[in-house]
Amino acid sequence: MNWEKISEFIFEFAATWGSKLLGSIVILLVGAKCIKSLCKWIRKSPKLDRLDDGIRSFMVSFTRILLYIVLVITIAMILGVPTTSFITILASCGVAIGLALQGSLSNFAGGLMILFFKPFKIGDYIEASGESGTVSEISVVYTELLTVDNKRITIPNGGLTNSVIKNYTAEGVRRVDLTFDASYDDNVDNVKKVIADVVAKNELALTDPAPFIRVSECSQSSVKYTVRVWCKTEVYWDVYFDILEGVKKAFEENGIHIPYQQIDVHVDNN
Repeated sequence: MNWEKISEFIFEFAATWGSKLLGSIVILLVGAKCIKSLCKWIRKSPKLDRLDDGIRSFMVSFTRILLYIVLVITIAMILGVPTTSFITILASCGVAIGLALQGSLSNFAGGLMILFFKPFKIGDYIEASGESGTVSEISVVYTELLTVDNKRITIPNGGLTNSVIKNYTAEGVRRVDLTFDASYDDNVDNVKKVIADVVAKNELALTDPAPFIRVSECSQSSVKYTVRVWCKTEVYWDVYFDILEGVKKAFEENGIHIPYQQIDVHVDNN
């Protein structure tokens, strides 16, 4: 083994490529650190507080991808890769990747549509694509939901924009719909008054629009009363459960019966 030739090769390689490799590693580390810091600034800076949280989240994702592409090109140029050839190869790879990732491009377009038309924003409770939860993040290609039982659901933006979206918190007020059953033997006006008293005592229920309490159906075993009460969106479930429990207790106190489902059978002895 010729150690002299090996040493000569090592020194020649170090002289030719050593500085380039070292410079590339330094730029890679510094560039990655700068990209991370910039994304953190976009996410946390008070100067961008006027921006919607969804737009800010999208900006973070898009900026990170774009800057990493620039960083890779810069490192390739430092290593001596011809710029023209590299860009040509990159463009060819871009076309191939674009064909392979048509779904992801559709998701990217969907993300832009979400930010432009704003069917929902971060913090809204929505139902879409068969899932429901609070929007926690809107990124370049997907949207994250946090369910009421603390599960994180990731939905591609492409499918999200092509589905029906129900936004439960977009408006300031919501209507609480409840149905109660009472016996045919109970006086209709008395039942309505008992329900109205429970609704009136609830401080979270709005008086404008006025509550709606009417008989909605005469079923086989009971009379059904539909109750519609408006409230602020953030207290929807409080009003729902308070009225539900309040009416049950009020029925018991006033002797109003909630009948079990029953069938009358008539026997003909002839």
